[in-house]
Amino acid sequence: MSSIIHSQVSDIPHSATTTGFDLPGFRIVECLGVVRGVVVRSRSVFGTIGAGLQTLIGGNISLFTELAERTRQQAFDTMLHQADLAGADAVIGVRYDANEMMKGVTEVLCYGTAVRVKPIND
Repeated sequence: MSSIIHSQVSDIPHSATTTGFDLPGFRIVECLGVVRGVVVRSRSVFGTIGAGLQTLIGGNISLFTELAERTRQQAFDTMLHQADLAGADAVIGVRYDANEMMKGVTEVLCYGTAVRVKPIND
């Protein structure tokens, strides 16, 4: 699977995702199964050196924070793309997981359950 870039993200809005197992105002009419987005990233030598210098000052290591945020966003967007391909309207039970695969290489997984929903008043 190629990397998902923001322009390829599905029509599933962020408001149709939740860490809970229901979506307020909607009822789940069909469960389409687990969907996921996986990103594996490594730190660059320059980023590691820059972050190392930031640790001397203390506080937030912004280079690593930005890398983590971009990686999580790409995993989330990839999950939404997979949900859209499955025919989902929403994703419930969204979770993240991260594992260090080797020194400096991290896998970030975003997963949830793809569902079809209908407004409660229908």
